[in-house]
Amino acid sequence: MGKKADGKVLAQNKKASHDYFIEDTYEAGMVLTGTEIKSLRNGRSNISDAFATIRNGEIHIHNMHISPFEQGNRNNPTDPTRTRKLLLHKEQIRKLIGLSKQEGYTIVPLKIYVRNGYAKLLLGLGRGKKQYDKRETAAKRDAQRDIQRALREKQKIAR
Repeated sequence: MGKKADGKVLAQNKKASHDYFIEDTYEAGMVLTGTEIKSLRNGRSNISDAFATIRNGEIHIHNMHISPFEQGNRNNPTDPTRTRKLLLHKEQIRKLIGLSKQEGYTIVPLKIYVRNGYAKLLLGLGRGKKQYDKRETAAKRDAQRDIQRALREKQKIAR
């Protein structure tokens, strides 16, 4: 019996690419309870305000909201934004410690998805964008959209 939710993106942080230049990504496992994974699979999560910290050689994610499962039992966590531990290799954690200590870098959650039946969190090493960088990105996106629109119009006329 195959897993039908494999490869499915369960939550995405669209604000991250707007606020940060993502320079590197890491795939991390998450320590969750049984009812939390059920809520995740139902799409009842939000990572737009989430951030990651490193303490005692372990990475934790804060403010990741996973709604309590409706048919949950007594082991259902009552705090939807509790701090959850992330699972990475030691050398990845050491590399993240070194890079995140640099000025302007932070660890940002990008998306939650399922791979081989396990919930994974894609972490990005982000460098904060300044306001003029955000305007420049928006201008490039608008220019690209105008180019695509002009190409579509040209193809319609050619037919």
